[in-house]
Amino acid sequence: MNGSLLLCVTPGSLSELFMDTEISFMLNGRSRTITTDPNRPLLEVLREDLQLTGSKFGCGEGQCRACTVMINGQSTPSCITPVGDVGEQSVLTIEGLATDGKLHPVQQAFLDEGAFQCGYCTAGMIMGVTAVIKNNPKATEAEVLSELERHICRCCSYAGYRKAVRRVLAVAQAEKARI
Repeated sequence: MNGSLLLCVTPGSLSELFMDTEISFMLNGRSRTITTDPNRPLLEVLREDLQLTGSKFGCGEGQCRACTVMINGQSTPSCITPVGDVGEQSVLTIEGLATDGKLHPVQQAFLDEGAFQCGYCTAGMIMGVTAVIKNNPKATEAEVLSELERHICRCCSYAGYRKAVRRVLAVAQAEKARI
């Protein structure tokens, strides 16, 4: 048959091809274990299985970054990250950014500046900015804005995002705080 593979699917056999796996990871500071196909996108698991809907599906290719989460402190597009890759890792979503009912300084800066229109991409933007500042507390405006270049906003709220970045950097500088 010229090297072709014939796959015969019978009732129940297809599910056997995609075996569910137990995956344990830290999610927003809490240990979580799920059982699912390890190849499912992390975004799908967050939204559908864990009801964390702050991260959005935009392009499904990791290009728009509306789905950005932090994995071990790194800005990561969750739409192209298989959930199996986060086993034993630490995942932070927009829902886990605030502490004790108080917004994270980056969230507060975006709110104070009204740095969004429809808000669809805002969570991804906030997570991207937070990752840069977390990994480099002395990040310059140019370094933070470089991260934002990877994010797409269909409403073109970039001027507001820049203002929010300036605000959060000014707050961090004034307080000599690590954000």
